[in-house]
Amino acid sequence: MINNVILSLLSAILLSFGWLEVSGVTLLCSLVPLLYISQKFSDSKSDWWKMFGFTSLTLGLWSGITTWWIWYAAPIGAILSVLITVVLFGGSFMLFHYVSKRAPKPLAYTIFVTCWISMEMLYTYGDISFPWIMLGNGFANDIKLVQWYEYTGIFGGTLWVLLCNILIYETFLARREQSTVSRQQSHLFLYAMTALFVAVPMVVSIFMFYNYEEVGEDVTVQVIQPNIDPYKDKFNTGQRIQNDIILSLAESAPEGVDFIILPETAFGSVDEGALDRSFTINQYRDFLAENYPQAEIIVGAMTKRFYNEGDPISETARNSGGRLYDIYNSALAIDTSEVVQIHHKSKLVVGAESMPYKSIVNMFKFLIVDLGGTTGGLGVDSVRRVFTSPIGVNLGTAICYESIYGSYFSEFVHNGATLMSVITNDGWWRDALGYKHHMNYSRFRAVETRRSIVRSANTGISAIINQRGEVVSKSEGWVKDSMSGTVKSCDKITLYTKAGDYVGRLSIYTLFLSLLYYVSYRVRKRSHLI
Repeated sequence: MINNVILSLLSAILLSFGWLEVSGVTLLCSLVPLLYISQKFSDSKSDWWKMFGFTSLTLGLWSGITTWWIWYAAPIGAILSVLITVVLFGGSFMLFHYVSKRAPKPLAYTIFVTCWISMEMLYTYGDISFPWIMLGNGFANDIKLVQWYEYTGIFGGTLWVLLCNILIYETFLARREQSTVSRQQSHLFLYAMTALFVAVPMVVSIFMFYNYEEVGEDVTVQVIQPNIDPYKDKFNTGQRIQNDIILSLAESAPEGVDFIILPETAFGSVDEGALDRSFTINQYRDFLAENYPQAEIIVGAMTKRFYNEGDPISETARNSGGRLYDIYNSALAIDTSEVVQIHHKSKLVVGAESMPYKSIVNMFKFLIVDLGGTTGGLGVDSVRRVFTSPIGVNLGTAICYESIYGSYFSEFVHNGATLMSVITNDGWWRDALGYKHHMNYSRFRAVETRRSIVRSANTGISAIINQRGEVVSKSEGWVKDSMSGTVKSCDKITLYTKAGDYVGRLSIYTLFLSLLYYVSYRVRKRSHLI
């Protein structure tokens, strides 16, 4: 029993290193201890529950170690993160454990791999969505090793991790058993296959990294990090004072700057029907006219859209004095013209910005007291809007949470973005690892789309990331900062941008077929025994 506990703890630690600023390479053997425990247990009912206990211990610790910082913003979120990880990925492992006792190994392994990736897809695309510790995300500190994400996205990384774990585990078993000459030859083949699966993707990726040449036209950018504490200062400091802080940092922009990037919700509520009367927008516009007439400011704001009679009403609409309206977490593009371009955030934070399973909640709407609020959260848009600057560069802007969804992020590129920005406010997690993870995930997006990314974070980390996912310059967390740099505006379209999460979709289909085959296999076996 003690040995199994040690193995479970070892597995949890190996799984966690990729999110602890160490390296994700340990992921390639992280599930081997858990696979070994599974082999030791039979398919009896008591052993099944013991295996479930060790699986829950491993995956619960992994989730707790890597996402504990959610507690600062939402204690229930931290608890749910652990529980959902155990249910989804623990369920995948327990399905493998069950099938491995009743069917050939290749079938059991196929079900294990495809079920795990399918659960990652569910966690990515479901109403309760938090694709933070997907296995493919564990290589954020090893960007040189996953340059091939431009072909597969992070689900390709998950597939690599699972296959390497299976091969390393089978190699471990082969070395333990006494073999005949013929078996030794097959073992040598297994050793070679394992070495190739582990090493070749790394070698190919390193070659890609050092041989990739950035393409496109030069664009000069300025990134602002005002460092306004969302807990202490954001809502206790007047908007004009915050504007003065931001614009004083923007004054350090170089002559001829093309974009000045400000963080998420840099200013408060503004009516989309009266943007020309917004004091902040006019102040920003005057600043540009006086100092950088060719530039465009990208800034986050909370915006309101009021509905007129006859307009289609969204599920998230609110009611105030008989007038229906939506509130959006938005990105605005402001230049010296009278036109303000708007993108609405559409990948919302569950609980804080959106209500999961709205259709079910709406069934019980009659039980909810009308306090002028909503059961639907913030409004969303169906289009990933791309901003066109005065110099003709098309810029996509992902707002906070949107930057952790690879396929969603690539929709900006589909719509013409040749350069990407990310605006966010990561101060809700205080000075913990969460905001560092969040910055690193932007490096994956750069590789997947081969777009340079300019990242402005209110409290850090702000960064300029090139098309290889390399951080060219960055700020520290929790300091005021302003940085400038030159990036490339690129129109290349990668395979991942075209195909999206095809690895995940294929896994779902393969899982379905594998389960059908398993049922057929069991029926045939029972018929044969009879």
